[in-house]
This record gives sequence, structure tokens and C-alpha cells, in this order.
Amino acid sequence: TPTLSRDPTFLAFLPVLCAVWADGLMEDDELDAVNRALDGAAWMTSEGRARVREWLDPCNPPSPVVFGAATAAVRAATRNGTLTLTRAGIAVVEADPVRAGRDAVAWRDEAIATLGRVELELGVAGAEALRDITGAGHEAVVAGPRARGLAEEVAPLIHGDHPDLRTRTRAALARPELRIPDETPRSEYRERTLAAVQALADAGLGAVAYPLEYGGEGDPCGAVAVFEELALGDLSVLVKYGVQFGLFGGSIAQLGTEKHHRRYLSRIAELDLPGCYAMTETGHGSNVRDLRTTATYDPATAGFVIDTPDEDARKDYIGNAALHGRMATVFARLRVPCGGEDSMPGPHHHPDVPAPPQLDDHGVHAFLVPIRDERGTVLPGVHIEDCGAKEGLNGVDNGRIRFDGVRVPRDALLDRFAQVTPAGEYHSPIPSPGRRFFTMLGTLIAGRISIAAASQSVAKKALVVAVRYTSERRQFGPAAGPEVPVLDYLALQRELLPRVARTYAMAFAVRELIRRYADPEPDRRELEVRAAALKAAASRHALDTLQACREACGGQGYLSENHFARLKADTDVFATFEGANPVLLQLAAKGLLSRYRREMGDLSMWGMARYLAELAGTRLADMNPVVTRRTDPDHLADPDFQHSAMLYREERLLRSAARRLKARLDQGMDSFDAVNDCQDHLITLARAHVDRIVLEAAHDALGAMQEGEAKALVARVVTLHGLATLEDQRAWYLEKGYFESSKSEAVRNEVNRYCRTLAPRAVELVDAFGIPDELVGAPIGLKR
Repeated sequence: TPTLSRDPTFLAFLPVLCAVWADGLMEDDELDAVNRALDGAAWMTSEGRARVREWLDPCNPPSPVVFGAATAAVRAATRNGTLTLTRAGIAVVEADPVRAGRDAVAWRDEAIATLGRVELELGVAGAEALRDITGAGHEAVVAGPRARGLAEEVAPLIHGDHPDLRTRTRAALARPELRIPDETPRSEYRERTLAAVQALADAGLGAVAYPLEYGGEGDPCGAVAVFEELALGDLSVLVKYGVQFGLFGGSIAQLGTEKHHRRYLSRIAELDLPGCYAMTETGHGSNVRDLRTTATYDPATAGFVIDTPDEDARKDYIGNAALHGRMATVFARLRVPCGGEDSMPGPHHHPDVPAPPQLDDHGVHAFLVPIRDERGTVLPGVHIEDCGAKEGLNGVDNGRIRFDGVRVPRDALLDRFAQVTPAGEYHSPIPSPGRRFFTMLGTLIAGRISIAAASQSVAKKALVVAVRYTSERRQFGPAAGPEVPVLDYLALQRELLPRVARTYAMAFAVRELIRRYADPEPDRRELEVRAAALKAAASRHALDTLQACREACGGQGYLSENHFARLKADTDVFATFEGANPVLLQLAAKGLLSRYRREMGDLSMWGMARYLAELAGTRLADMNPVVTRRTDPDHLADPDFQHSAMLYREERLLRSAARRLKARLDQGMDSFDAVNDCQDHLITLARAHVDRIVLEAAHDALGAMQEGEAKALVARVVTLHGLATLEDQRAWYLEKGYFESSKSEAVRNEVNRYCRTLAPRAVELVDAFGIPDELVGAPIGLKR
């Protein structure tokens, strides 16, 4: 039976012997490794070699008492932090009381060489094997309190303006009418959603955007702030609120005139007149220009006749239509008797349904059409059906509407941009039908800004839950050591920390967009490009963040009580609301190309020469091998470098897209086919534009901060965002020669480093989002 010996050469082997018997079995390969070491260990005594061989019989393991004494001796000798089995062997020898006062072990170096080879052949991680033997690190770990020192200081930097309105909205969200439980039956859910919107109207939150003279607050940006805050609650309530006060009421406020405002806005704000926004058709979603519902003017009755020519032209997916709406803003083709100022043909892709020859088609306009009476009865000529259950947002009563010869008076036309006289003459202050159409749609830009803001709220809420949970949830860890928080793992840090950073940067960009929207004389083209691009980017970020956070929370994230399932289902349609994301990205790219064409057209010959010289200089500076190969951390974290890299990408994509389109047009290709042929390029351009403006907004926000620890922390977050964005596009930069492979690898390594250093501050960073526990809701995401 194996025994313990005081022979020092035996004691040197003791940690290795404990390691190979730690699982109660001696494997053949382990036996061979130790035997080979013994054969070559000339430094060992015959006594030591014999005692070691006693421990090498697979059929005769050490008794529990002997093994316990051996591990106790190893533990006593290594309590000062010995790192390997080899060093532990020497420590056991030197700790033996029999050797007290003696000189150093003469054969120390030979023993270290032998034992090191054994460790290598056994394939054990010495430090982990040692912890497994000694049991060190098994003490219970009690999580300390979270540090929140900077949360309050950072919070104002990422919150938007209108603090009073935000406080009022959160107070309304705390009301019982707005707390709708999961798994509420659909019919009950719809009625409770209506009651919740009524509570918001009673709190004065429906009229925020409307003019003061009609009971509003005259603050369209304030209405966006309300919408952003409501996104922290039930998203069916958010969407029904948006349909009633934003789309239906907003269309009247923006497209109507004083008579419409006086007659309707206060009633809409009080929810006395529930309404719909009937734009989308079964056959036309994003392509609003070619909608096919008609509004034909009848001079004999001085009114319009609203018709749905076929099933493809019915109004579809209309919020508030299935149950509660009593009036709809209907987008239809305005047709008048021939002879108006200008006319345009009907939708070119439906030649089988042309406008009657005696009518002029002036394109899509908006009309107010009653669809139910005061008692909720559907009016004659109006046909409504329920869209039924959806993936999410089942508190919203979406429906389909058909019109069969429904008559409305002449003043049902929302006539800010076009009027029809009693005799049927069409007039507009905007002579171009195309420009008139886009001007009309441009007034409705608040919807896209609102979706971008709401997407930010959803991303923040998801990150609060995931970061708090993963900072507490413990799994695995070093052998024989304590379990560690799962947020300590680099893979999970990489999933969450760059998304926290992007959420900060996107918050700055959305805040800047709202401030541009508040400008009384904004650059409308620039605003439309930004709104389209940021809506697409923010909604996609929210969807990706929700999935990453759900996975980070494991099985807990799959439980209904922790809200990810409902958030994902309700938010999924954000990628489609207010314009499908691919369409909006193309819209943004076309806006960038139009601006580029205008700027190039405005340059004189000398101006063009200067532009080309500057472009060449920039290219030489950016593509200098010294720059493309530079990998030091200070350079990669430099805001100027990150901005230059993103600007270079956007400008190169812009110029190359312009060249590709021009080449196709010069060859006689139809403009539609040319754009379609370059569609992937245009979408990539729009995304590069978003990357650049988001980073610029973050840098501008940093520049406005006071020096201190809060600014330093946010600066590191913004740096991580920039690095992660460059990492996402490494393939493009390598392809174009902007990065060499060493620089690409260095960017990846820096993302890892920033994730590791920011992980201990992750809870502070999400606490700064300022979402109270009652709105977080998920039990795993509450403050501890």
C-alpha cells in the first residue's frame, strides 16, 4: 500500500502523484510518463525512487487517509501562491520540518527540469491541477455592492432634452391602466390598450405636438421625447398612441389647414375622435407614389368619391381600423375633370386599370374619410375586416379597409399643398407633381425620428437586463476555483460591451437628429437623409441587441417574465414601420448622391481642380504605408484616425457609386435598372454614412462634456464603439488596402482589450440609462 515518506526526492514528486490520483484512477499514459521521468532522474535517492514506484500501481491506489495527508502537505506548502506542480514539489521539500535550517536543495534545478517534463507529458495545467488537489478557492464568494458612482453623472449626457415631459410620461406609465400583463387574451388586450391610450390623453400627452391655439403644447420634439419614454412600457400602447396622435393627428396638423385644425385637433388629442392612418395598401407598402385608391372629384356635388378599384388596392394593416377608429386619413389618387394645371398618368405598372380619359390624375393626396359613426357602426360603402393575430403588438387592432363609392365633402382634402375649387380646378403652390409629393411626405418625418428614438429605448432596456444578470450569474471558473460571473468571459463581453457602446453613440446621434428637427429652418434634404438612415440603423441595432441579450441570459432570457420574447415580437416590425429599412437606406443613399451631384455641379473649374487636389492629398495621407501599417493602441484609439477611416469609406463608396450609376446611364440603361444594378452598393453607402454620423455625434457630445471621470469613462465607451465599427468593416478596409493584415489584427485585439477593461464598469454604464426597476420589469434585471 502506498505510504508517505520523508525522503526529499519523494516529496518533490508528491504534487505530481496527487495530480495523477486526483480522479481515483491511474491511467496507463500517466504511469508511463512518471516511469520515464524516474528512469532519467539521477538526482533521486533509491529510497525516493522506491516510494514513488509504490504509488504507480494502478491496482493499488493510496488509501483515503494517505491521500488526504498527501494533499494536506501540498496545501500547507503552497498557501503562499505556488503556481505549478513543479514548483509545488520543491515547496513541499523546503517546507518539511526535518529540513529546517538546512541549506538549499542541491538538486533543485535537476528536479525542476524532470518534474517540468512530467507536467508537459501529462498534459495538465499545473496551476489548475494544483488548485484541484488543494481545494484552494472553494470558499463561498459573496458579490459586493455594485458601484454606481458615475451613473448619475453620465445619465444626463445620454438622455434627451425635455426632462419635464419625460417625467410626466414616466408618471403616466406607472398608472395601473398602462400595466397590461402578458398573455392577456387578444380581445381584452385591445380594450385595455385603448384604455391606456385614453389615460395618456387624459394626462395631456396626446396634444404635445399640436399648436397652442388648439390645446397643444406646440412642441413636436417633445412629442418624440414622450414616444421614446413610452417605449419603455407596453409597445402596443406605444404604437396605438403613435397611430392616434402621431400619424392620424399629425397628418391633419401637417397636411391640413386652419379649418381642419380647428375642427379636429382638440378632439383627437382627447381621444374623442379615434382615427387611422390609411396609407399602406395590400399591393403597395413602401411604394406610396403608386397607391391605387382613388378620390375622384364630382363637381355636381362639390365632393370626392373614394373608391377601392380591386382587392390589391384595399388599405391594409391599418392600426385602429379593426375596432376603434371612426375616421381615417386616406391616401388616394386625386382625380379631377380634365383641364387642371398639371396632371400625371396613373400607376405605370397597372396599365389595365388606367384613369378614365376624361379625368386628370394629380397623384397621391390625403383625405379625411369617416369610417364609423359615433356608436361605432361601420358606415355605408366602407368595408372593414380584422387582420387578426400578429407576431406581436396584439393590443393594436389592425384592419383592412375597402371603399365603395364613399362620398366626402370638398374640404375633406387636406389642402396645405393643393386645393380643388368648387368647379373642380386643381391648384398647388408647388408646380412639380414629383416635388409636391415628396414635400407632402417630408412633413411626416417625425414618424421615422420617433421609431429611431423608441428603438433606442428598447435596446437600453434589453442591455440593462442582460448586463445586470450576467454580472451576477456565475458559471464555471478555474479548476477548484470559484465560479465566476459570466460577464467575465471575453466571448460574452464581446456580445454585450460593443452593443452598450453603440447604444451610447446612437443615443448621441438620435439626440442630435431631434435637435436638427427642432430647427425652425432646417436643411430638409439633410434632415430626411439622416432620419431615414438613423431609423434603419437604430431599429436594426435594437433587433440585434435584443437577440444578443436574450442569448446572454440563457434559459432565464427565454422565460416570459423576463420580457425578451414580448420585446422581440413587438419590436420586429420596427424594421418595417415608417418605411422598410432597405428602402430607407436606398433613400438615404440617393439623397447623398443628389447632394454630391449638386456640389460637383456648383464647382467652378478652379474649384474642381482644388477638390481633386485635396482628394489626392487625402488619399496619399490615408494610404501612406506608415499609416496603413501602424498598430499602436494610441493610434487606433485616436478619434481623428477613427473618423478619418469612416469618412474615407463613405466618400470612396459615394464616388464609386456615382461612377457606376453614371456609366450605366451613359450606356443607355434605364435609371431604374441602373439603380437596381447598384443596389447593394447604395445600401452599403448608406450604412457607411450612418457609421460616420454616429461617430461624429458621439465625438461632438464628448467635446461638450466637462473634464472629469465621467467624461473619461464615456470617452472609452465611444472609443470601443469606433473600434468595433472598424472591426465590423475590416474586410472592406483590407480589400481597399486601407488596412494591412497586422493593423486588422491589432484592431481586433484592441476591441478585446477595451471589452475587458470596460466589463467591470458595465453595470454603471447601463445604470446610467436611468430606467427604474418598475419599467425594467424583468426579475433578473432588477437592481440588487
